[in-house]
Amino acid sequence: MKKFSYSLIVFLSCLFANAQDTISFYFESGKYELLAKEKLRLNEWIVANSTSKILAIHGFTDEVGTSASNDTLSKNRVHYIYNQINGKVAIRNDFKTISFGENFKRDQEQAKNRRASIFYLQEKDLAKENEILGIEIEKKEPIIIPDSLPFHEKIKLAQVGTKITLKNINFYQNTFQTTQDSQASLYDLLFVMQNNPNLKIQIQGHICCVDKDRRNLSLERAKQIRRFLQWKGIPQGRVSVTGFGTTQPIYPIPEANEEQAAANRRVEIEILSK
Repeated sequence: MKKFSYSLIVFLSCLFANAQDTISFYFESGKYELLAKEKLRLNEWIVANSTSKILAIHGFTDEVGTSASNDTLSKNRVHYIYNQINGKVAIRNDFKTISFGENFKRDQEQAKNRRASIFYLQEKDLAKENEILGIEIEKKEPIIIPDSLPFHEKIKLAQVGTKITLKNINFYQNTFQTTQDSQASLYDLLFVMQNNPNLKIQIQGHICCVDKDRRNLSLERAKQIRRFLQWKGIPQGRVSVTGFGTTQPIYPIPEANEEQAAANRRVEIEILSK
């Protein structure tokens, strides 16, 4: 956990006050552990917000005691709340705490000054999290990977999220068994996985020619590729699988010709990490 310089406090306080939800929990004077009633409130909030995300926790005190002791007390209140929620509610990676001590505009009712406040986003707002917080995400221009490049060169250029079609991966009709002419492509994939130990991928199966993948054949074909990699020593944790059936065709179904059907009937990998 980190402590801000005071120059950022006013900005963050205004941002948090207007951008998302806040809840406060109140302490007895001089204490940094909640009494039973307030701890029950906190536990109830944790259960109700298991899908929320915490952005910050601020700690406050009343005027009783020295400035130094109140600074320590406000920090301890923040740490107490943090320890109660840690592992139970998601927390931003850049999670911040601010311990105000006596450095804030006080409420006339002293009990309201003895608190720790949680600033958080509900699940419904997580999709616009960065927008709410005013964070601009640098957009990377997508890299165009020439289809003519060798497979290992495509991997070098690929970014996280890039999808690459495994060329010449074929299966016997209506099965997930690869044909003999698929071996070269399978070993190309194996070579890349062996020589890029940090590479994690998702194998994605697609089929053609029917309105629905009733036998889940696209997933089984993806699993068959993973089985080959595992058999050759690639850990399962580096390879996930999914089957899209006919939900992501390149050409409309029914296809106009075998060339279109072959394009729809494909196996792709998506780069998860490098």
